[in-house]
Order: sequence, then C-alpha cells, then structure tokens
Amino acid sequence: MEEIRLNKYLSEQGICSRREADRLIEAGKVTIDGRKAQTGEKVTGHEKIFCDGKPVGRASGGKKAKPVLLVVNKPRGIVCTTSDKDRAPNVIELVHYPSRVYPVGRLDKDSEGLLLLTNQGELANEIMHAGNLHEKEYLVTVDQPFNSAFLKKMREGVELKELGVMTRPCRVESVGPKTFRIVLTQGLNRQIRRMCEELGYHVVTLKRVRIMNILLGKLNTGDYRRATPKEMEELERALEQARELREGQDEETTE
Repeated sequence: MEEIRLNKYLSEQGICSRREADRLIEAGKVTIDGRKAQTGEKVTGHEKIFCDGKPVGRASGGKKAKPVLLVVNKPRGIVCTTSDKDRAPNVIELVHYPSRVYPVGRLDKDSEGLLLLTNQGELANEIMHAGNLHEKEYLVTVDQPFNSAFLKKMREGVELKELGVMTRPCRVESVGPKTFRIVLTQGLNRQIRRMCEELGYHVVTLKRVRIMNILLGKLNTGDYRRATPKEMEELERALEQARELREGQDEETTE
C-alpha cells in the first residue's frame, strides 16, 4: 500500500496547506493511532488520524468536503493564524464559514485586503508555490512623498539586510504623491514594509487588491464571497500552465 507524507495527506484531505500541516504536527496537534505524529512521517490513510482533536480521512468515515474557495476582504487588526501566540481575532472567526477552511498564505495583521480561504490543500500549495511566480498586487501608502529614484529602486530590487536577500524585480507605479501600486511574484515576510524601510520610508496603509486573476473589487471590508466559476476556471488554467512550465524546467535540469 502506497505511503505519502503526513503533511501531504492532510492537505489532500482538505484540512490545511502542507506548510500549516507541518506547524500543526510540530505543535503536537496531530495524532496517528493515538500517538503524537512526527514531522516527515508517512501514512497510508488507513490509520486513525486526528488533527486538532477532529478525525481525518478514514477516522471521519471517509467523507470529503465539497471544494470551497472564498474571497475575503480582511480588515486591519485581524490575523491569519489560528495559533495561540497572537490573541487577536483571526480571519476564520471573522468569516465563520459553516465548514472548515483555512488561509492561502498570509496577510499581516496590520495589512488589509484580499485573502483567499479554501479547504483544498493542493490548490493552496500551488498558489503559494514560490517557483510559480504568481502575481500579487498591492496598493501602498507611505509616510512621506517619494520620487522617481524610490520607484526605480523598488522596481529593480531592494536588499533586505535583515533577511539577507535581494528582492526580485517587480512592477511599481505611482498613483499619488505618497501612494504606489506594486505587483510582486514572491512573498517574503513583511516584504513591502521591509523594502520601504530599507529606503527610508514607513508604510502607513497596505492593501492587497489582487491574487493572480482574483480581484478584491468592491467587496466590503470584513465581507466574503465564493469565487465564481469563471474565476475558478481561469485560476485552474493558470496553475496548470505553471505546473507544465515547472515540469519542463525540471526535465531540462535532469538531461
């Protein structure tokens, strides 16, 4: 019987992304046949697996939830994690969706705007995959007027000394004396805030308005909607193209 990694199994069961699964395993919130699971462990799916006290897969009767993708306008002050470290309200409590969903990636507590929630682990993994170069668009206001030199540096890449990395080139355009639009294809921790700080600016407001083909639009702060069939079709097509490109690159490196 084929074994797969526990984090992938939890992802395929619609519990969470692989990344979040690893965090839950490390926190001791996943058990296999009554014992705490270990990071990197493999399963067949015939075990009695519980996550956060709730049965998964066979232990739950084998029922699989219908696919869900929610488009949420996250307010400032709301966190994307359900860990006990931050006592602030989290987005799952905000949405209060009747079935289990979880965030696709993160949006800082002090940031607002578009956040996706899903119960499809593999979909979340594909959207978050750094190698896919998926676009995320933001509107940012800083504490002082900027000039063309600032925009040029942001476009070309900024060295984030704290993280020891140079950001990827990106699209940046001015929309006001202190406000700019930026399109990223990577998601480093607090990336835009760090980029601005390196150049002597402080972010006042940061709002995500697009993830790939999904737009925030006129969705009110704190509200959510289900992704439309057209959005899902376009999203799946883009993810499939990214998979094919990645597989083609992998074949080239092995030749």
